[in-house]
Amino acid sequence: MYHNILVPISFDSERDVSGPLKLAQLLGTPEAKVTLLHVVEHIPDYAISYMPVEYLSEARTAIQAELDEMASKLPNATAEVIEGHSGRSILDWAEANKPDLIILASHRPGMQDIFLGSTATHVVRHAQCAVHVVR
Repeated sequence: MYHNILVPISFDSERDVSGPLKLAQLLGTPEAKVTLLHVVEHIPDYAISYMPVEYLSEARTAIQAELDEMASKLPNATAEVIEGHSGRSILDWAEANKPDLIILASHRPGMQDIFLGSTATHVVRHAQCAVHVVR
């Protein structure tokens, strides 16, 4: 049983977040701390100039609200939104906060993942704790 569980959440349509949330409840101790984490990728400077000024703050607020709602359904869960590259940011957060388990949802890999790699692959290869990947 695990005591400190990190569940990175992606809002991609091809990822089902219910699986990792259920697994966190099953694998955690009754008092386990669960953190739902979403990484907002940086928008390139050339693209940001075409977006409304309030876009980033409104998007971040909406994402935080969605994560807070998910967290409210789990005992001892909190939600956090950070910025950066998803794979590296998840690992940096894990290094700083020392979870004993990371539960990731993953899509079915395609050709692009052979050349570019996926977030789940990056986390599995470099995490200092147990990682459970859910498809």
